[in-house]
Amino acid sequence: MKPETTRFAPSPTGLLHLGHAYAALFAADIARASGGRFLVRLEDTDRVRSQAAFEAAILEDLRWLGLSWEEPVWRQSERVAAYLAALERLMGMKLVYPCFCTRKDIEAEVAQAVGAPQGPDGPLYAGTCRGLHDDERRVRIEAGAPFAWRLDAGRAVGLAGGGLTFEETGAGPAGEHGVIAVDGQTYGDVVLARKDGVISYHLAVVVDDADQGVTLVTRGHDLFASAHVHRLLQALLGLPVPRYRHHRLILDAQGKRLAKRDEATSLKVLRAQGETPEGIRARLGVTSR
Repeated sequence: MKPETTRFAPSPTGLLHLGHAYAALFAADIARASGGRFLVRLEDTDRVRSQAAFEAAILEDLRWLGLSWEEPVWRQSERVAAYLAALERLMGMKLVYPCFCTRKDIEAEVAQAVGAPQGPDGPLYAGTCRGLHDDERRVRIEAGAPFAWRLDAGRAVGLAGGGLTFEETGAGPAGEHGVIAVDGQTYGDVVLARKDGVISYHLAVVVDDADQGVTLVTRGHDLFASAHVHRLLQALLGLPVPRYRHHRLILDAQGKRLAKRDEATSLKVLRAQGETPEGIRARLGVTSR
């Protein structure tokens, strides 16, 4: 096994739960077993919900689990310049456009559409603002109209060319394994920067993984579809391509994915109840050390 660089990248918007513990242990164990590097990155671009107290609690929980990582811990809030440079490069390639649609506008379009294309998160954006003339865009922007930056997926796929693939070393939610053909339209004209100026997860994570030298992206099955748009962005930006390993999700007694609002499963609560790191590993079926 060659040395792998893996990472665990939570958002400091709440306490870690058992699902987070599984993801962190999964990534760290692969790095340890391969003699590689394990990184921790804080995806703190949510300026409203991200809190220093949650950040401190996350790092404390990870240390309690017995994990160590390569310093320094990267924070996305400190990486804005790198994300903007990537966005500007896509702008220079004429691959992004300003979208002035509100959420209500998009919901109305979806309601009126018959057989609207579906993506992983529901109906895809119809591309309403894609065809706006440059003059109209300029007038709206100069008038102060809020807008997001969207990727022109059709043009991006055409520029990237056919034959894009990514390697899944585990098994996707439907058993996908091996070399996977990329569908660059999976998320349609995905948002790359929100109206409040915050760079989207899709663009930020691609830039960060490249800059940190991540060789194996480990994450849950719920993010499998994201690999399609991430691979497309990697091709457009000329970034190195990691391999992927999507793992199972930790579910509650009702079969639902754990959420931060479910305080009963937070590591903080479990620790207070006397749970041990060894007990957590056994509970999650992660037994390697």
